[in-house]
Amino acid sequence: MITLGVAIGVAVIIFITALIQGLQTNLIDSTLGSQAHIRLLPPDEVNLIAPPAADTLQLIQEDKRPQRLRSINNWQQITDTLDQLPLLTAVSPNVSGPGFVRRGEALESVILVGTDLVRYQNIIPLDEYLISGELRVGADNVLIGSELAKDLGVEVGSKLRLDTGQDSSDNSSNNLSSNLSSNSAVVNVAGIFELGVRELDARYVYLDLKQAQSLLNLPGGITVIDLTVEDIFEAEEIAAQVGRLTSLQAESWIETNAQLLNGLTAQSLSSNMIVVFVAISVAFGIASVLSVSVVQRTREIGILRAMGATRQQILRIFLIQGAIFGLLGSMVGSGVSYVLVWSFNTFGPNIFTIPISINLILVTMSLATLTGVIAAAIPARRAAALDPVVAIRYV
Repeated sequence: MITLGVAIGVAVIIFITALIQGLQTNLIDSTLGSQAHIRLLPPDEVNLIAPPAADTLQLIQEDKRPQRLRSINNWQQITDTLDQLPLLTAVSPNVSGPGFVRRGEALESVILVGTDLVRYQNIIPLDEYLISGELRVGADNVLIGSELAKDLGVEVGSKLRLDTGQDSSDNSSNNLSSNLSSNSAVVNVAGIFELGVRELDARYVYLDLKQAQSLLNLPGGITVIDLTVEDIFEAEEIAAQVGRLTSLQAESWIETNAQLLNGLTAQSLSSNMIVVFVAISVAFGIASVLSVSVVQRTREIGILRAMGATRQQILRIFLIQGAIFGLLGSMVGSGVSYVLVWSFNTFGPNIFTIPISINLILVTMSLATLTGVIAAAIPARRAAALDPVVAIRYV
């Protein structure tokens, strides 16, 4: 029975731990599947205030400066430098800004993202999210999200008008040429993607870098540099290093998704609490069984002691027995956990898949065996401390 109890405890520990790990991996993959690990932005514009004269009290009422859309200075040199950093796995300079898309009477506000698809694919694999059409920008071809396509009633091959509302030197008059200025363009929908985030699927429009620069009045400029790193949980430290290196404003995904990290921390804490309480219940079960065993075998223990068995040998016997309980129970529990994980992945909601690693199995088996040894320590010490004469007379 105690082996069955250990098996159930081990199965619960492995299944719950694997379930939490699978859920966390799915949440992180969903979050980072649609955004860069680190974003470099131009520093905020601030007001320059003249220092006061000596022995002068200066009272200032300051209005913060509005942050206009502007390019990162010397972004080509910065990009070349970042390409050489071993801490980064991908670098993609982009130009991003607000705009409007119109089709007939429908008008939607969007975010125009001009990019080099070869580089950007290493940040966000758009080809994996493409649901129709081709992954192609340039020559007036754009990619739009599925929600935006639904709102506008368009499909691959449809025409759209993009407008940024930016002032241009060409549209001083209200004639036709001004309406067809560099800040307005008719584009063709080459592909439709679905990132899985409703807000992004309803607002993102990907287009060629040069065309976006022209629409946003930023010829030759870029507004953001997207980066990815090998270890996503080191993104905040790496962002600080890159920010100091480039003198740009660096934002990591950890900073912009603080609530997600708090949720993951709470999940990990709950998982650890479950493991601790299950381990304690298993330890008490093993200890109670071995305590009863000591009482039942008091005469046998006394006979062994009278025949020359040392206290260390008696102690070792019960410790080994506790380890065997833990090991056998963990082996059976590991098999049960595999069945539970397989059942969830096969018949579950199919929202995500639970991964189960051999390391988790080995760690849990080691924990169960160690728990068995620790739980057997008190009964073993009691058995080893029995006086042979008293034990033999015990009925």
